[in-house]
Amino acid sequence: MPRRMPERLGQNTKSSGFHRPEAQTPQNARRNYDRYLALAQAEARSGDRIAAENYFQHAEHYLRTMHESAARAHSGRAS
Repeated sequence: MPRRMPERLGQNTKSSGFHRPEAQTPQNARRNYDRYLALAQAEARSGDRIAAENYFQHAEHYLRTMHESAARAHSGRAS
């Protein structure tokens, strides 16, 4: 008889991983950008350069997401 996967493992179909940029609204990207930028600036002021760089990288990701979203919206209007 084959082994069965436990019920709790087999029922989870929702991913808990990173959300794709196209699935985010521009408002969420802007809010996340502002939040990570503020966190980065606070860490930089406190002297923690490593944490500040981490937050700056997160903010940069959301900045790229906003730019890509704007480019997609612009290319859709141009057609």
